[in-house]
Amino acid sequence: MIAFEQFTSDLAAIRKSVLSAGEALHIDHMREQVEELTEEMNQPEFWTDTERSTRINQRLGKLRNKLNHYERLLSAADDIEVMIELAKEENDEDLGEEIASELSSLRQQAEELELETLMRGDYDSSNAILSLHAGAGGTEAQDWTQMLFRMYTRYCEHMGFTVRILDVLDGDEAGLKSATFEVDGDNAYGFLRGEKGVHRLVRISPFDANARRHTSFASLDVAPMLEEDDGEIEIDMKYVRVDTYHSSGAGGQNVNKTSSAVRMTYVKDDVTIVVACQTERDQVQNRATCLKMLKARLLELREREKEQQMADIKGEMKKIEWGSQIRSYVFQPYTMVKDHRTGYEVGNVDDVMNGNLDGFVTAYLKMQ
Repeated sequence: MIAFEQFTSDLAAIRKSVLSAGEALHIDHMREQVEELTEEMNQPEFWTDTERSTRINQRLGKLRNKLNHYERLLSAADDIEVMIELAKEENDEDLGEEIASELSSLRQQAEELELETLMRGDYDSSNAILSLHAGAGGTEAQDWTQMLFRMYTRYCEHMGFTVRILDVLDGDEAGLKSATFEVDGDNAYGFLRGEKGVHRLVRISPFDANARRHTSFASLDVAPMLEEDDGEIEIDMKYVRVDTYHSSGAGGQNVNKTSSAVRMTYVKDDVTIVVACQTERDQVQNRATCLKMLKARLLELREREKEQQMADIKGEMKKIEWGSQIRSYVFQPYTMVKDHRTGYEVGNVDDVMNGNLDGFVTAYLKMQ
C-alpha cells in the first residue's frame, strides 16, 4: 500500500527546509543584485574595463546559479506534489516508487542548500589558496603530503571547483616536500577552511624493508583569495624581498631557460611569510600571483589576530608533529579516519583518500 500521507508529510518538511534556507540566503536580495548587475552590464562603457567586467560577470553567474538552484528545488517540490495527487487517484504503486526516489533526491539537494546557509564568514564565498607541507616523518611524511594533495584535488573535482597548481617542491626520494595550489569555485574557502591543521597518518611504511608501522605528519594551510582591487590589504614592498630563479619541472622552450619563477619573502616585526610561484611561463604573471598569495596570507594573519587564537603566523600549526593533529588517518592496525575536533569517524578510509570529505565538512560547519 502506498503511504500517501507519509509522502505528503515528507514533502512538506522538505519544502519548509528549502524556504527556510532561501530566507537565510536572502534570496530576495539576490534577485535585486542580479537586476542591478544586469543593468550595469547593459551600459555601453561596461566592457571597456576587461578585468572589472570579468569579475562582475563571474559574480552575476554565481548569483544566478544560486537562484536557479533554489527555484529548481521549489519547482521539483511542486512536481512531486502533482505526482502524489496523481498516484492517489490511480493508486499506482509504480508511481509510488518513483515518488519515493524523487523525494530522496530532493531531500539530499535541500540538505546541500541548507549547508550553504552555514557559510557565514566574511570570506567564505571567496576562492582559496591551499598550502601543504611535510612534517615529521622524512620520506614517509613527503609521501603522505602527496597523498593529501591527491585527496584534496579529488575533493575539489567532486565539488566542481577548479584547481590551479602554483608551486610544487618534490621530495628527496618520493612524494612532495610542499605544494601550493589555488582553488576557484563558489564558497571554496567556506568549504575548505575547516581542513586547516596538521594531518596524521598511521600505516605500515612501503619504504621500510622490515614492514614496520610508521606515523607521519603533514600540515595544510588554507587562506582566502582576495580580489586585486578590493583595497582591503595593502602591501608595503619595502618589507618584501623578491627573488627570481629558474623553474623546476619537465621544462620546455622557455620554462627552465629563464628566471621566470618568483619567490617573495615578507618580513615585518616578528612576522615572516614566504610565497612562491613557478607555474607561469612569464615572470610578470608569477609575480602577480605571488602578490595575491601574499595578500591572502596577510588576511589570514589578520583574521587570526582578531580571534586571538595565535601569537604569530604559524598559530596552532607551528608544530607538525605529535599532539598537534586535527585528524588521524589510521591504516594499521585498523581502517579508520577520525577528526579530533568533532569526534567524527568514518569506517572506509579509502573513500576519504579518494576525496570523499562531505561528512567532515558538514560536521565542521555545523559545529561552528
